[in-house]
Amino acid sequence: MSRIAKAFAGKKAFISFLTAGDPDIETTEKNILALVAGGSSLIEIGIPFSDPIAEGPVIERANMRALACGTTLETVFELVRRLREKTDVALVFLTYINPIFVYGAERFFKKAAEAGVDGCVIPDLPFEERGELMSAAKAYQIELISLIAPTSLARVELIAKEATGFIYLVSSMGVTGVRQNFSDNLMAIIKKIREVTKTPIAIGFGIATVEQVRELKSYADGIIIGSAIVKQIEMAGVEAPAKLEAYATEIVAALK
Repeated sequence: MSRIAKAFAGKKAFISFLTAGDPDIETTEKNILALVAGGSSLIEIGIPFSDPIAEGPVIERANMRALACGTTLETVFELVRRLREKTDVALVFLTYINPIFVYGAERFFKKAAEAGVDGCVIPDLPFEERGELMSAAKAYQIELISLIAPTSLARVELIAKEATGFIYLVSSMGVTGVRQNFSDNLMAIIKKIREVTKTPIAIGFGIATVEQVRELKSYADGIIIGSAIVKQIEMAGVEAPAKLEAYATEIVAALK
């Protein structure tokens, strides 16, 4: 069983997102281990980029802080190598297309696999144009995670049939950030996905509170939280690990 499959096995998965290098790479490592200690079953590691178009202001600022302290792809690969000496939790990159193409797709996935990465989310990769990157990812056993946004059910079906690892279901249109309300057709989308695939569904974008987790957990196989975690890192800086472990413990309890 793959590490991603294990993240969903017998429980609802809590997927945590944070940006590598925010506020620095050493604190990122401590933050990830704290989230794992709190029960997070999969960690999404954001590769910092200067134009993160899917991100709201909280994660955009995290990208800028990470770049300002000199975070590069090489330092992120090294971070994953160090983490693999300490944890077997599933690790997934979130990156935009540009850093992959600049680095070289085959080289990127080779280095990611060697470091111990299990999957990759690429928010600005159109489904119809994923062929080349899919081939490179498959060659190194990296799962290319599909995003499904609130859209036509025909398109949902098309993407879901090809999904691997898990499906990142976007709760509502727009950029990342905490929300009060989610898309009205979320349940119809989940029903359509269930009809065509057994790939686990994780809901993300806008989830922050225990109440929201309880509201959504019965519909999905996992919950993704990003902006709320990154905000805590922004506020607490190097003091964030203890706060993140406590937060993860609360979210995991709400998922039971």
